[in-house]
Amino acid sequence: MVEAFVRLLCPECSKDWEEGPHDLPGHRENFSCPSCHATRRLAEFMRTERDLDTVKQFE
Repeated sequence: MVEAFVRLLCPECSKDWEEGPHDLPGHRENFSCPSCHATRRLAEFMRTERDLDTVKQFE
């Protein structure tokens, strides 16, 4: 079985990292950067449209 992951990029501090889609809230819910604690909708942290699609599949 292949593990799914999404790439995230903070729009405030530019920190980039990966998370499993099961470890994230829904794409419309608030999410906070673990580095600078900026809070925005999770969709705004997605690096690409494909990452957003992956999160939506696991909701």
